[in-house]
Amino acid sequence: MKELDLNIVNAHSDYRVWLSPKGKYVFKTDHDILYAVDFELDSNPYYIAYWFNLANPEHQKSPNDVKIAQTIICIIEEFFRQNPEILLYMCSTDGGQQAQRARLFLRWFNGYEQQQKYFIKTSEVKGEELTEYVALIIQRSHPKLEEIVQRFDEETGMFNELKP
Repeated sequence: MKELDLNIVNAHSDYRVWLSPKGKYVFKTDHDILYAVDFELDSNPYYIAYWFNLANPEHQKSPNDVKIAQTIICIIEEFFRQNPEILLYMCSTDGGQQAQRARLFLRWFNGYEQQQKYFIKTSEVKGEELTEYVALIIQRSHPKLEEIVQRFDEETGMFNELKP
């Protein structure tokens, strides 16, 4: 993955983002809550895809803060400017809050401008004890958009079919 240009991110972001020694993109909110973002290469043999990981490493409760959403969008925008690949997202299951996190992420990402640039597809993967929420984010201009969405549907469907 090509490294993000933090000058571009910080020119548009509400919170200053920096690269941590561990290679994560980090920012701190007005409420002193630290967030870390990183991108992990997926082992998918068909396409180049990265998992988007968003963490609150100190597990602090976060108030409703629109600046977080705006900062995350800036990071994702720069990811796609540098890396025209596929982005995958799975909501953390910490505290059983994955459904709420999925709704929040979609609300952040479904702004008018993002809807014009990106296609986002979500899916629930039902496990024996919990349901996981995953998302595919891809630029609408991607030449294999339909094929990638079909593969995403097949793979998430396969996981659900394997469950009792």
